[in-house]
Amino acid sequence: MSEHWTGGCQCGAVRYELSVRPTNACICHCRMCQKQFGNFFGAFADVNTSDFKLTRGEISYFKSSDDALRGFCRDCGTPIAYKFASQPKISVSIGSLDRHLDMKPQFQYGLESREPWLLEVLSLPGSVTGEGDNGVGDTPERFEKIRLSSKQHPDHDTANWPPRPL
Repeated sequence: MSEHWTGGCQCGAVRYELSVRPTNACICHCRMCQKQFGNFFGAFADVNTSDFKLTRGEISYFKSSDDALRGFCRDCGTPIAYKFASQPKISVSIGSLDRHLDMKPQFQYGLESREPWLLEVLSLPGSVTGEGDNGVGDTPERFEKIRLSSKQHPDHDTANWPPRPL
């Protein structure tokens, strides 16, 4: 039985669909994944390339090694995929999935590069977006202005993007 999964980049220029539920949901702390995501780790889940289909736009790839291709949106920079050139598999970034909450990582790779303070950082105090000032002026009023003018693609497929003014 197949499932239907969709995803894409932040600006909506690239959209894809998967005909099966991705497997091997994981995070990777290796330095290449840290660089690709500009973060402490990358998060991925796998499908065979035959179960992956672009529905809008094209993925741009950076060949980070002889066997690794790192895919992203050329327009907004969203990390979208990771592919081994030698395997018929593509790993999509969990954050690019519309149903990202349904894809909990089950394993970690690249522990040699995991930031030694990561667990400590994740236990720091925090707040909900738009509630309070985070020290850079993100007040509730500023957040509401950002929310009302957001050009981020929603977490579902759209017939046209960006939306056309009426």
